[in-house]
Amino acid sequence: MDLTSATWTDVADREFDLAVVPVGSTEQHGPHAPLGTDVLTAEAVADAVADRSDREIVRTPAIPIGVAEEHRQFPGTMWVSPETFRDYVRESVASLAHHGIDRVVLVNGHGGNVDALREVGARLTRDGTAYTVPFTWFDAVGDHSRDMGHGGPLETALLRRIAPDLVQEDRIEEARTGAADGWGEWVSHVNLAYDAAAFTENGVVGDPADGSAERGEELLELAAAALERLCEAVAERDVSSPERRDGGT
Repeated sequence: MDLTSATWTDVADREFDLAVVPVGSTEQHGPHAPLGTDVLTAEAVADAVADRSDREIVRTPAIPIGVAEEHRQFPGTMWVSPETFRDYVRESVASLAHHGIDRVVLVNGHGGNVDALREVGARLTRDGTAYTVPFTWFDAVGDHSRDMGHGGPLETALLRRIAPDLVQEDRIEEARTGAADGWGEWVSHVNLAYDAAAFTENGVVGDPADGSAERGEELLELAAAALERLCEAVAERDVSSPERRDGGT
């Protein structure tokens, strides 16, 4: 069920196994891809699972602004502090739990959200509000994951599959020209750069030309299959709190 188009009586008449909450960002993705890339991709993966799963899943509206200050030099980028983001996600999940939907998967499309979402999931689970786990789609696509950049081959491929009209095809060469090969400037396993503008001229990391719609179809299938497995595990998991260890022999 899509919560955006449902009525409250639709929700009242159903018992849900869990909720999937798309979480993204509104930030630059180079000259060729929309600012809403991370929202669109997270929604697409969440929708694919809600449509195919045998479980009763409610798909909530997306959380569209995340932890993205690292892109602040690029106009149009929006961000909130990690603290504000964590509070917003936590309270959003708590509102679901109020209605008895107390198993939640946060379907994430933005790398900058990862640490905060893990913290939120731990807090919600430990305080008994809702068993909550984050899932980042581009970490769950097999060997493709090593090509993850920013506005690069994976995101461009998935966009070409789910929202081709939003990809500025006449700017692909421009995107390639100003792109960085990797994320950051690394020395002794330390990234010296905090902001994307420190190492990429136009915000792109990786080659978007390697992101075909056919590849996007494969990415969507891989991500959806992985999320479906996770949702099944979340629905079935014993989430009672582990007992305190007493140190006895």
